[in-house]
Amino acid sequence: MRRTRKIIPAALLALAVAACAPSTGDGGPDTARAEPLPSASVDANFDLDALVAAAKKEGGLMVYDSSGDIEEVAKAFTAKYGIPMEGVKSDSPQTAEKMIREHAADNITIDATMYEDGGVLMGQLFPQGVVQTWVPADLKDQIPAENQNPLLALSKATVFAYNTKLSPEGCPVKNVWDLTEPEWAGKLVMQDPLGKPTVLSFFTQLDSHGNQALEQAYQAKYGKPLETKEKSAAYEWIKRISVNKPVLTGSDEDISGSVGAPNATDKKIGFMSISKFRNNQDKGYSQSTCTGMTPFAGFSYPKFVAIASKSKHPNAAKLFVHFIMTEEGVKHEIGEGGVSGNGSVKPIVSPEGLDDWQGQLFHTDPGKLVDDLRGRQTVSDFWRVNHG
Repeated sequence: MRRTRKIIPAALLALAVAACAPSTGDGGPDTARAEPLPSASVDANFDLDALVAAAKKEGGLMVYDSSGDIEEVAKAFTAKYGIPMEGVKSDSPQTAEKMIREHAADNITIDATMYEDGGVLMGQLFPQGVVQTWVPADLKDQIPAENQNPLLALSKATVFAYNTKLSPEGCPVKNVWDLTEPEWAGKLVMQDPLGKPTVLSFFTQLDSHGNQALEQAYQAKYGKPLETKEKSAAYEWIKRISVNKPVLTGSDEDISGSVGAPNATDKKIGFMSISKFRNNQDKGYSQSTCTGMTPFAGFSYPKFVAIASKSKHPNAAKLFVHFIMTEEGVKHEIGEGGVSGNGSVKPIVSPEGLDDWQGQLFHTDPGKLVDDLRGRQTVSDFWRVNHG
């Protein structure tokens, strides 16, 4: 059973971010500037045994992550090194708020974070000096240069999924535009984008480099070009999805239960993390990725690892980073599917229906993460107005 620690309400993050965010005028996160990232730190005279010895002298450490998988990582870390580690599941906005407040108060409890909101990480936490990147010198040659700053721990995915027992012939949805049709009104289950930064990032990334694929998918379905009064095909799709009244939840676990539980009787499509495919084995669920969905079956997104700049246990935090950048550590995070930021780590077998990670997914462009943050308020307001 994974624990979830209760943390300060998410709504307060807006206040913390607005107060601290770099801006070009109004102080909001949508105006965050693309500040140069601080250089990654690499210890010139790195010695893993010396790092372990120094870490043991510091005591335990605490790591926050948006996934409950961090608890399994913590158990494995403690078992390997004998250093107490507490892994805490916390949504990205709450983690950012807490780390910002701790940094300002010089009262650090979070030593490191596994962080999937790249826009906030690169647009706020790094420029404000709240966190820093440290690259293990002995693994540096195994980590592609583009993954080193910020340090990419792994890539995960959110996919469209269906109940295989209710639809034994395959996913009933073949095209992302199908989900905008009346027959699927109220039958798409997804996390509320207003509380899920990776979904908001997906929306802004679609507008950045997904419009052509959406236009082609529309043409394939309807036999005519898309005509829209919105700014782009992405915004038209987002609008049609939102007005079709998807069921919004606060967790991927709720999505998985609604779609794939043994007692499910209504065909629904879930837009959920691939980590929930573990429920097929753990809970007897019946769910699979919507294989062959045009133009994509979901999207991939990066999860970074960073150390609190004022950590009271800096060597233990570094040792954690080293651990998570190895197969022994990251396997607990990858679980049902994903790709390590360390190129020497073999990809873990993906969940049912997701056989081609590169070809089936829409991929987040790391170079546009700060742009995601800048456009977040716009796409949030657009969703809010249309979903009602």
